[in-house]
Amino acid sequence: MTETPVAVAPSSALKLRRTGAWRGIRVLAWDGDVLYGCRGYRIVRMNLRLQAAESAKWELVACFRPAWWRNFTSRSALSYRLVRDGFHALAVLEDRTMVGAVPGALVTRIQNSGEFRVTHRIQRGIRPLHVTAVPSGTIYWGEYFDNRQRAEVHIYASTDRGSTWQVAYTFPEGSIRHVHNIVYDRWSDCLWILTGDEGSECKVLRASCDLGSGGRSVEVVLAGNQQARAVAAIPTQSGLYLSTDTPFEKNHVYRLDRAGKVEKVGDLASSSIFGCRVGSWGSEAMFFSTMIEPSDVNTGREVKISGSRDGTNWQVLASWTKDNFPTRYFQYGNAFLPDGDNSTNYLAVTTIAVEHEDLVTTLWEVESA
Repeated sequence: MTETPVAVAPSSALKLRRTGAWRGIRVLAWDGDVLYGCRGYRIVRMNLRLQAAESAKWELVACFRPAWWRNFTSRSALSYRLVRDGFHALAVLEDRTMVGAVPGALVTRIQNSGEFRVTHRIQRGIRPLHVTAVPSGTIYWGEYFDNRQRAEVHIYASTDRGSTWQVAYTFPEGSIRHVHNIVYDRWSDCLWILTGDEGSECKVLRASCDLGSGGRSVEVVLAGNQQARAVAAIPTQSGLYLSTDTPFEKNHVYRLDRAGKVEKVGDLASSSIFGCRVGSWGSEAMFFSTMIEPSDVNTGREVKISGSRDGTNWQVLASWTKDNFPTRYFQYGNAFLPDGDNSTNYLAVTTIAVEHEDLVTTLWEVESA
């Protein structure tokens, strides 16, 4: 593939060195030094412990059989974007059981199997934004659907490695619009639940990993305005980093420390719905991406990656320009960042709806400037 130049900050605490690019692959999750992604409805992986990044190759892990027509739409980037094809989330358990979200369903691949099977048909919306596993093996996802009527919203859980699903917690009617994300925090051994979209519906909640026998331990930490509207969260030893996702106000990075203090630590050019950590403890870096969600506030046309080594100084490290296809049908310009724990020194990014690198995964070595 011919590499397209991407603007990289000339001087910052961090810099990115591009080591590879692959068209047609979307990154989904890290499991230590193994990166998982999808090529349409096939899960692939790259093992950076066994391969040098510059020559690393993807290997097939397992497949899902979608409706017949999606075998055709998933072959073209534009039709892929139009019908929201492929895997949208993936959780990898310790025994390599995998649970993914595809259009209309949660799918599970048991250990050593070459195929995913449907374990839950989604009744409202298309798919959750994320799927999260905790060390006990319990897996969670929250309902994400339009919900204009503000009906009750469920969080589902599986305690049998994705074979069956039950409602683990319910937000009452009128309390939220939908669930944006559920994030496991290993330092506090808790869950962070992020919801939206308007007024008091915007919440950052903390919960026990078992959701407290019906949710009695779910606690509101932040709520009530657009600066509490978040999709991406990065737990660290010092606290939780959040990027806001609002088309109505300027977007920022916030740090919620372990004592409960909230501090604005960075500015973002537009709405942000993906974040990740890179590296082992003590040498990690954090990254948030922004997307092109046009509004009176979000006026730019560049997808950006912002990063920080210390959580206080944030710099834009890379950017891509939105393509000319309409967002209503062909998605916002965005940069997907994978979930999971990444023990490598590489940042994986999939860009979509941008010029030259539509549905392209790039791998970057994270270096100090």
